[in-house]
Amino acid sequence: MSQEKKLPRRERDRLRQRQEILAAAIELFSEKGYHNVSMNEIAERSEFAIGTIYKFFKSKEELYNSLMLDLSDRFHQALTKALTQGDSPVEKLRNYIRAKGNTFIDNVSVIRLYLSESRGARFSIKAGLDAEIRTRYEGVLRLSASVFKHGVESKLFNDIAHPYHLALALDSMANAFLLRWLEAPEEHPYPDNPDVILNIIFKGLLDASEAAAQ
Repeated sequence: MSQEKKLPRRERDRLRQRQEILAAAIELFSEKGYHNVSMNEIAERSEFAIGTIYKFFKSKEELYNSLMLDLSDRFHQALTKALTQGDSPVEKLRNYIRAKGNTFIDNVSVIRLYLSESRGARFSIKAGLDAEIRTRYEGVLRLSASVFKHGVESKLFNDIAHPYHLALALDSMANAFLLRWLEAPEEHPYPDNPDVILNIIFKGLLDASEAAAQ
């Protein structure tokens, strides 16, 4: 039974209403931009009274922050699960690359919104929000680093760099692939095979050059 089904009916109804409000807000923000949407428009699009909207969110800023924290939670949960499942460090890292791609692609509307609004210098409501997101992000990086550390300690990986630096490098590469997909999905699809990304670390250019010279 899912966690949602375990909730009392009234709580399930509240959760459904909240999700419908957020879905309407995402649509409007995507169409018009955050600053060009009012709470009244969100109420009209979601087919709730404006008073109902304010029962869930005290302001448009709070609604936006809820959208981004929900997204951050989805990433944190998916990536934490990926990095704690699997029989070996390699399989855990493969799970991580898949989970990162799937979560990004499944939530692309919210990610586009975050990226577009983050570039605006006037967008100051994110000061506290960013700190919370960074805390979740750092937790995933530390967990990924622990997977690399285990691989080194078990002699599966060569000790070529600090585990945290390896985790940061892998995350940065996955992000680069995803941002290229975002710009041109057909021209730059996110790899179905996680080894396309992992092998950049596992089979580095120096090793390839040395092998070719032999």
